[in-house]
Amino acid sequence: MPHTSRVIVLQPVLEVAASPGFALWPVAGIEPYGFLLLSGALTSAEVGTAVMSIAAHNDVVPAADDSSPRPEDPLGSFLHGLLTMDDLFVSGGLRVTDTASGVTLLPGCCNGLEERGDWLDVLDGSGWAAFGHDPSPLAERHGDAVRLTVDADRDDSPVIECTAGDLRRLLTGAERDLTEFLDLATAWTARQLPGHTTPVISALARALLLPLR
Repeated sequence: MPHTSRVIVLQPVLEVAASPGFALWPVAGIEPYGFLLLSGALTSAEVGTAVMSIAAHNDVVPAADDSSPRPEDPLGSFLHGLLTMDDLFVSGGLRVTDTASGVTLLPGCCNGLEERGDWLDVLDGSGWAAFGHDPSPLAERHGDAVRLTVDADRDDSPVIECTAGDLRRLLTGAERDLTEFLDLATAWTARQLPGHTTPVISALARALLLPLR
């Protein structure tokens, strides 16, 4: 797991969707709306939870003029949005924890993992980026230092500080975690969804902005 000398950890996390009565494949008993770390270390049931959550985030009712009507079978119906939508949403983002102080920055509401490129704006672009609301996390660069505010709407918000070089290395580690998760999901899909392996993995890669390998 990537870390800096100040023991700062940055991880890609997925918001877990509610799954009452879900029975299309095995999922882990993880509290809904919490965060699941995506990496190559997940159990099979946790991968199932991740795939279920990403599909659920994109499970929308087709418009009346949609040229791809929702299939009638339960599995095809549930996967329909994931497999057909142009713009996919993966609720979550990057979680940053200073293990020395116990301060953790979490992605806010309406933030998605597909937006994680905004972190590079902090390093190479405008010098700042926000990551959702309620809470409202904010990252700002000041020279070689990066200041991460847990909730910019609070005057007394906790903060995490690191160097720009450390943040860049941490972001590289997060991309590695996501790539390893996609590899794990590829093997999982071949076992659990053998008739949908190629389109599901293609959709997951597109949702997470990762190259297919």
